[in-house]
Amino acid sequence: QVQLVESGGGLVQAGGSLRLSCAASGLSFSRYHMAWFRQVPGKEREFVATIGWNGGVTMYADSVKGRFTISSDNAKNTVYLQMNSLKPEDTAVYSCAATSRGVRVESYLYNYWGQGTQVTVSS
Repeated sequence: QVQLVESGGGLVQAGGSLRLSCAASGLSFSRYHMAWFRQVPGKEREFVATIGWNGGVTMYADSVKGRFTISSDNAKNTVYLQMNSLKPEDTAVYSCAATSRGVRVESYLYNYWGQGTQVTVSS
């Protein structure tokens, strides 16, 4: 059974940093590409960042480019999202996801999802 478990969310002031982690079990990181999405109540889920299975390819949403960094540790089956220079508009529930269909930004192409972790940025 595949499980994705996020951690690291919390409350931070604008300009601060957080590091999210997503621990995966039941799947092989060598076969899946990982991503982070975020969602605010009442709005559609938004792509944040994705990383290829070998870490060689990364993509970012324009809104986070230069501030967020996605990385992975295949030995630990864990993907990370380092978030710096946080803004109030980054407030959302952040979820990690896994897909076997390549490095993609479309949420519907992801097979597995975590439960999400809340990130709140105060002004």
